[in-house]
Amino acid sequence: MSAIQEGSEPQRLGNSAEQLSHAFIVTIGATVPTGFEQTAAEEVNEKIGADVRIGKDRGRIYFEITTEDLPRVHLLKSVDNLFVVVEHYTNYEFKDTKEETLEDFQNLASKLSWKNPLEVWRLNNDVKKKRWRRKGGNVPKGKASGASGDSGKDQVEAVAKEMESLRLEPVSPADGSREPEGDTALDNEAPGGLDQDAEGREEGAADLPVKFRVTCNRAGDKHNFTSNDAARDFGGAVQDFFQWKADMTKFDIEVLLNIHDSEVVIGIALTEESLHRRNITHFGPTTLRSTLAYGMLRLCKPQVSDVIIDPMCGTGAIPLEGAMEWQQSFYLAGDNNDMAVSRTVNNIGHIHKKRQIKGSTAWGLSIDTLQWDLCRLPMRTSSADIIITDMPFGKRMGSRKKNWDLYPACLREMARVSRPGTGKAVLLTQDKKCFTKALSRMGGLWRKALTVWVNIGGLHAGVYLLKRTGAIFGETPEDVREPRGANDTAGATKEHE
Repeated sequence: MSAIQEGSEPQRLGNSAEQLSHAFIVTIGATVPTGFEQTAAEEVNEKIGADVRIGKDRGRIYFEITTEDLPRVHLLKSVDNLFVVVEHYTNYEFKDTKEETLEDFQNLASKLSWKNPLEVWRLNNDVKKKRWRRKGGNVPKGKASGASGDSGKDQVEAVAKEMESLRLEPVSPADGSREPEGDTALDNEAPGGLDQDAEGREEGAADLPVKFRVTCNRAGDKHNFTSNDAARDFGGAVQDFFQWKADMTKFDIEVLLNIHDSEVVIGIALTEESLHRRNITHFGPTTLRSTLAYGMLRLCKPQVSDVIIDPMCGTGAIPLEGAMEWQQSFYLAGDNNDMAVSRTVNNIGHIHKKRQIKGSTAWGLSIDTLQWDLCRLPMRTSSADIIITDMPFGKRMGSRKKNWDLYPACLREMARVSRPGTGKAVLLTQDKKCFTKALSRMGGLWRKALTVWVNIGGLHAGVYLLKRTGAIFGETPEDVREPRGANDTAGATKEHE
């Protein structure tokens, strides 16, 4: 039975600094790019020292931490969304009928131990508030318009004071990267940042009951209920137990009900938007997620003084992620589209500005950006250590037909600039048939070492780790003659990520 008892009055979550003064152990769940669960587990173990369990449902990992480590969890580069686990059933026994199963969900709410997870939720709000203050925050509407002499610092302090007068800190849901099934009736729209209605609340509004919603993510074909059924009945039980108020959009707490076959995980969301939105402000048509870019970089293990190039950089997600995490390497970001180069430059400038606001004295990022022909790179032969890029899928950018000429031409040019014997390439593409054929034509220059299958916006794609053979460029049958159509294809490719 939960340590929080049901009462006639609504449960209210105030500031509990005394309760939080002693650290305790909790289980954290995280969603990660599918296929990169092991990569995320390695990062957690390396940076936090926690043992990680990979969930049955692809794209989820679990690990234990003490509450003192919570701020460090938010700095992980490979995770999209975070939640604290209330209860984890590895082999939940569903009843034979739909009515009995849903009745079980209704009875479950009062049997769970909510105390520690809710304290983690409070502590997490304090962590987010500090980060919001440090960044200057997005001043709510009505607060930005003041006397012309008011400084940004005054505005931030005013909003911070208003937040402190409330007993609740808004906690928004994760963004669309965590997608509930279509049969759930819960609204999936994530509110942006702080509750915009906060400015109209009076101090007495702190006594309002907690607003919440339940989001159910279900996978498996042996269930006799839908995601909507589970979310509705479990959410109703949570509402009855705590006397909270259900609100699908402007809620304080998001309760998660994750069901994968016989595995059931109940949690409370800790992120208001996916952590993959950390670096990019100027988006292109197919911007790569920063968490996926980080996973690709970890595959090639950058070393000190490595020269790393992204010949089709799009918005610069990969070199930006690399320059911020592996700072002792040097990055070249290029594209044949001037708009893509401009977006990359703007995103780099945004990172510089963020660092200046934080008072950083760093000289800058070790990235150079330029426009080039990806099949005729302005680089010396055997000068690059790592080539990493997101190749055109042939759907929103380019075409499948053009890929048949583009891919062999790209692999040939990448082999030319790569160091024989030690060079690596990490390439993402959904056009698996075309890439496999192109790679077979370049067998004397590249050897496939690993393939990681990932989900990109519903598309089944592959991340290929290639290693450069020891063959000297110009002495193998593959590079005696340029692939057919390379001249035309290079100029026809468009901006992509």
